[in-house]
Amino acid sequence: MSSSEGLTSARLARRRRGRWAERLIETILFLAALASVFTTLGIVYVLVSESVAFFRHVPVWDFLTDTQWTPLFDDAHFGIVVLLSGTLTSSFVALAIAIPLGTTIAIYLSEFAPFKLREVAKPFLELLGGIPTIVYGYFALLFVTPLLQRVYPELPGFNLLSAGLVMGIMIIPYVSSISEDAMRAVPMSLREGSYAMGATRFQTATKVVVPAALSGLASAYILGISRAVGETMILAVAAGMQPNLTFNPLEPAATITAFIVQVALGDLPHGSIGYQTIFAAGLTLFLLTLAFNVLGHVLRRRFREAY
Repeated sequence: MSSSEGLTSARLARRRRGRWAERLIETILFLAALASVFTTLGIVYVLVSESVAFFRHVPVWDFLTDTQWTPLFDDAHFGIVVLLSGTLTSSFVALAIAIPLGTTIAIYLSEFAPFKLREVAKPFLELLGGIPTIVYGYFALLFVTPLLQRVYPELPGFNLLSAGLVMGIMIIPYVSSISEDAMRAVPMSLREGSYAMGATRFQTATKVVVPAALSGLASAYILGISRAVGETMILAVAAGMQPNLTFNPLEPAATITAFIVQVALGDLPHGSIGYQTIFAAGLTLFLLTLAFNVLGHVLRRRFREAY
């Protein structure tokens, strides 16, 4: 065998090994993706199967329209709208804080902050997302609520306002980080064209960069909404777990997640109607989050087509 034939066979062997390695990596990645799909399907199966058993005893219409939620009382009522009111009210308060502040911080870090300041500020900002939510809950209960009671003396110790405010602070890193990444991904040529037309940095940021990054901003907002709707411990600690049909953030109320925690830690027997309520509530929360994510997907597609 000549030296050229030996080199050719060695290259072919390396290519075969490379193809086998690529196939192995592709198989591992496929199995990882498949595991996430099966996990999601398993969650959906558990929620639906247990909820079907629940709805054999409770009509769907009563579940959606009843204005009382007392599943553990002798005179049981199963109006999910009571828990939805607390969930949506607290989420609205949180988003009213997180979206404006998160977007403002993202604009500053992306368009105005010096490089060194951005590299220092962003990790510190993202540290807020790593703090355990139980810590946020006690911060809301022991610091924010007494502070608000100086302004509203009649504010009860448990209320949706303080829980929502602190939840908004917790969500800021999620909104600002993704929004800043979306703005940084806008091509520099758009900024240079705006500057060439005589626009200021502020005008360029608000009228060129932000509209061009709207698909990413929509993703950040939808993630913030999903995070707010699914939050548990802050609301369980600071908002109280009293089922109350109200859209007033100055009152205490229970949310879907707080009720699930309350029942899951109890002594209800498996298969009882009270135990099955947590799956019906969980399915409602799952569908609500799914609706927000679908809405976000539709908005991203529209913004991408527009820009």
